[in-house]
Amino acid sequence: MRRHPRELSVAGVLALLLVALAIVAPAFFSPQPLRSLLVREMPALIVACGMAFVIVAREIDISVGSQFSLCSVLAGLLAAAGWPLPLVLLAALGAGALMGLANGALVALAGLPSIVVTLATMVTLRQGLNLARQGEFVNLPDGVQWFGLSQTAGQWLVLAVAAGVLAALAWASRHLAAGRFVYAVGSDAAAARLAGVNPVRVTLGVFVFMGALTGFAAVLNLIQSPQVQPLVGSGLELKVIAAAVVGGVAISGGRGSLWGVLAGLLLLATIPPALTHLHIEAYWEKAIQGAIILLAAASDGLGRKRSNHG
Repeated sequence: MRRHPRELSVAGVLALLLVALAIVAPAFFSPQPLRSLLVREMPALIVACGMAFVIVAREIDISVGSQFSLCSVLAGLLAAAGWPLPLVLLAALGAGALMGLANGALVALAGLPSIVVTLATMVTLRQGLNLARQGEFVNLPDGVQWFGLSQTAGQWLVLAVAAGVLAALAWASRHLAAGRFVYAVGSDAAAARLAGVNPVRVTLGVFVFMGALTGFAAVLNLIQSPQVQPLVGSGLELKVIAAAVVGGVAISGGRGSLWGVLAGLLLLATIPPALTHLHIEAYWEKAIQGAIILLAAASDGLGRKRSNHG
């Protein structure tokens, strides 16, 4: 338990919140609304997993919302043109990976700060998409929504796919060399280089992987609606960064787990419907979420200070 204090504390807070809701507002656990809430958050979970790898590598990517929007519109246009869903998925993955490659090349090869690079690409992609689409939605053909299945079957399939991706990435981060290299570079890039790890290649790789996961998440979101709106990814970057930080991913790099990211995302996602069920004004939502993020960042800072003095 000492190895994962943040993850356990976030899971504990989430459990307490759920227990309180079970006592005060049992309607929160109605199967269909609860399943819809979880399904709605699965694309964000996939992007948050990629963001966790980027932060563990001691970088940041705030362009993921714009990447998500562009991949969604591209996938929607290809689906509307009659492309089969597997090819649409491959195209979205490729587009996301290319955008990640552009970010990664500027950060890892040119040595530019990741926050500056991804801020620039965020604005460029968003404004470019706005100019190209002028706010026009993409109407999807029949057979795309919920993979052509019933809504219930499609929702269960989305949950199963997201759970499989999360479990695979969590396992890979601990048991594959590529996963361990990310933690090594985030902990100490110079030491990692002496150990034979190439920090440039690792940094480039996490940005490309981040982009590919964003493309995958865009398709997972696309099949939940009959239309694609160009601004679908607005605000996603803050949501996934918050989920990672609240879930215990150290903003200083080198530490964090994807299971903690899951707990952080679920905690933040539970707050809005919980406020509704508890008859608390909705404007408290952002204040509470902000306080949780601030507590998480302060806890991370205090922990790092203690370890430095220890």
